[in-house]
Amino acid sequence: MASALDSAWQAVTGNLSEFQLATVVTFLIHETAFFLSGLPSLLFERFGLFAKYKIQKKSNTSAYQMRCVLRLILYHVCVNLPIMIFSYPAFKFMGLRSSLPLPHWTVVVSQVVFYFVLEDFIFYWGHRALHTKWLYKHVHSVHHEYATPFGLASEYAHPAEILFLGFATVAGPAITGPHMLTLWIWIVLRVVETVEAHSGYHFPWSPSNFLPLYGGSEFHDYHHRVLYTKSGNYASTFVYMDWLFGTDKDYRKAKAVEEKEGKKQL
Repeated sequence: MASALDSAWQAVTGNLSEFQLATVVTFLIHETAFFLSGLPSLLFERFGLFAKYKIQKKSNTSAYQMRCVLRLILYHVCVNLPIMIFSYPAFKFMGLRSSLPLPHWTVVVSQVVFYFVLEDFIFYWGHRALHTKWLYKHVHSVHHEYATPFGLASEYAHPAEILFLGFATVAGPAITGPHMLTLWIWIVLRVVETVEAHSGYHFPWSPSNFLPLYGGSEFHDYHHRVLYTKSGNYASTFVYMDWLFGTDKDYRKAKAVEEKEGKKQL
């Protein structure tokens, strides 16, 4: 099995340099994961599909959605890709590799879990800082232009924020110097997670219904639809940081009221 995977890896990556794999291929993997996972909620909103699972009754206009998409393409090409190119020497120095053998699955899983925990911790404090008056007004307010989020709005942000919070995503890989395969798996999972959190839909099969401590779309949607001074819910993936520091109190109160009103209607 291992040799078959090694052969497949060699066949896919053998004709590309490590620099190409770490930059161009990583960029293409990110774009593919982002747009494939983000387009469904955009289409659901545009055509009124799965309306009963939509968290907010409001919807973005088609023009507003397209504005987001066009700016995202610009930001990705002009900000994300150059960052990947210029950061390659640092990642190479820290141990990033694409050579055989591939890492054991236990190494991949343990590193990805570590990345999620570390990213969530760093993101919480960075995001909370962005909700201070000056940083919100001049930087983070761009992301909050979409008070009714949809999947692709997850990466719609000021270039300074992309750099600032992007550090949380790359910190784990920079520390461990992973295999390229592990890096790609992490990028795909992180992209899918943040897209789901911004989707604007809470389905019966949403991860937050099954994964303990996972925030998900309901948790983050509240963050977008209230005033920035009262939004809370700053963590990216999990809920425990907001619980520990009391930044989810308003959300919990709102949820309790919603559940009480829901029971009255039954």
